[in-house]
Amino acid sequence: MTNIRKVAEMAGVSVATVSRTLKSPDIVSPGTREKVLTAVELAGYRPNLMAVQFRSQKTRNLVVLVPTIANTFFARVISGIQEAASQHGYAVLLCNTLGDEQAERGYAEMVANRQADGVIQLRAFNPFDEAADSPIMVNACEVMDDAPCPRVYLDNRAAARVMTEHLLELGHRRIGMIKGPRQSPLTRDRMQGFRDALAAANIELDESLLCPGDFTLESGYRAASVLIETRERPTAIFCENDEMAIGAIQCLKEQGLRVPDDISVAGFDDIAFARYCDPPLTTISQPAEDFGHEAVALLLGLMDGGDIQRETRRVMPFKLVVRDSTGRVQR
Repeated sequence: MTNIRKVAEMAGVSVATVSRTLKSPDIVSPGTREKVLTAVELAGYRPNLMAVQFRSQKTRNLVVLVPTIANTFFARVISGIQEAASQHGYAVLLCNTLGDEQAERGYAEMVANRQADGVIQLRAFNPFDEAADSPIMVNACEVMDDAPCPRVYLDNRAAARVMTEHLLELGHRRIGMIKGPRQSPLTRDRMQGFRDALAAANIELDESLLCPGDFTLESGYRAASVLIETRERPTAIFCENDEMAIGAIQCLKEQGLRVPDDISVAGFDDIAFARYCDPPLTTISQPAEDFGHEAVALLLGLMDGGDIQRETRRVMPFKLVVRDSTGRVQR
């Protein structure tokens, strides 16, 4: 088995530097850390993790609670988490919770049981005991209004308003909305941004043009089939995520409608499939991988006792991406 001296020789550093990199990568310069980790991988070196944990009093594990790994956006966030965690010598314990509160509480107990050092929660639920003033946790993506920990999120209300304004500028006045899960703060905030834009344009909200969804392709398909049967169908549909938008487009095409000539469709997230569907999807782009990077940085800062506070917030940027699925109203 390759030993630590061989790794040090390959990386061109001392044995002490290799040991320090594996034990406390944060205190090693990025360049040196990269050389050491590359040498470790090339050499196939496997350090005694139990000994490392005993000396550092850290498990080098991070728990990530994700409501569903089937969601394409979450998959990108997780990729960013794994990349950032690996760069700092941490492993990721991915927990697909399906929104089960009891399961999330059980996974969070891994921190108290010294099986993990901290938690990244990707939905709006606190899995820790309410009596815990400062849980070792970061809440990202779908965040709690009163989260007892640092948060990483998008201004979903502002982003949805920008998308709705885009549709209004194209002449659309009857705009359908396919919403996300009822309890989700994402649904609430995106719906509020939609309302804001309509109100600013002096357009009364037509409740018959609002359809429930759950962020899946199937729910977008079903909702679109309902919207096109309304007495006066909408000229545009704004879906609260891209997967529902892609499902909606499929439904419209099967019904013989042209997108965007007969009806425009817009999404939210800018997942990889958005630019390759037919037609390419107009959407709100948000930096999914950067959500993961930022969440890890905040969690490590929290664990190391830095200047990261419970009230710390990171608001991520968004951008309107206009593609071929939206167009001007055909007179």
